[in-house]
Amino acid sequence: MDVSVLGRLDVRVDDVSVTPTAPKPRQVLALLALRADTVVSVASLTEELWGTRPPRSARATLQTYVLQLRGLIGAALRQRAAHAGVCSAKEVLATTPDGYLLDTGGGRSDVREFELLAVAGRQATEAGDWSAAAHHLRTALSLWAGPVLAGVRSGAVLSLEARRLEETRLCALIQRIDADLRLGHHRSLLAELSVLVGQYPTDETLHAQLMLALHRSGRRSEALQAYQRLRRALVDELGLEPSAALQRMQRHVLTDGAESCARVAAADGVKQTVPAG
Repeated sequence: MDVSVLGRLDVRVDDVSVTPTAPKPRQVLALLALRADTVVSVASLTEELWGTRPPRSARATLQTYVLQLRGLIGAALRQRAAHAGVCSAKEVLATTPDGYLLDTGGGRSDVREFELLAVAGRQATEAGDWSAAAHHLRTALSLWAGPVLAGVRSGAVLSLEARRLEETRLCALIQRIDADLRLGHHRSLLAELSVLVGQYPTDETLHAQLMLALHRSGRRSEALQAYQRLRRALVDELGLEPSAALQRMQRHVLTDGAESCARVAAADGVKQTVPAG
């Protein structure tokens, strides 16, 4: 079984889609796929489908949705019935004492691949291996085909999981840009960073990276303009001034060279503020 959640939900058995079109069964499969190979409790599934006020028939209705999913899985499995060792739909979507488990049978899960590559990238970053860090993180980010579970109606549980993954993606993106900056790729990052600061107008780390890339590219006035845009956004939206670290970086852009500016950013470890939107 191959599971994709970093974009549109797509679950396949031997390249046969088992993704339902009906909204509620689709939600159930989405949560099972997001946590593939681990048990998802009945309580979590119930909260996802009906929030804090489930109907009295919730458990029976959930069982109906599971049966519908097993029907799709069974139909896909029958297409390979001529092969030995074919498992049943009840084995693929198993009932446990606490809930349900979607067994990928060692198949692919894009979210699992992403998280493993993100960890490898972070470890390479901590070791100062910028080339390996950039490679692992770029590969991790390439797995994303759009917003998490695009096209799936999300309740409280899926929404929380999606926000967690989006934050993990943003952290990986920032780490990859940092690695590319350390490798001297500042000019090639300018377009990407310009888009990102528009998407995250109060993120100090992205603005610091843009300021550094602009300054290294000989565009000091634009680096200072980026600082002023950030300051206005922070004051207008959050009532905050830029951090002391970013203020020091601005002063170094004004008075010192690009390498000094980079050392200030690295030493201060400019952190991101809460993203807008």
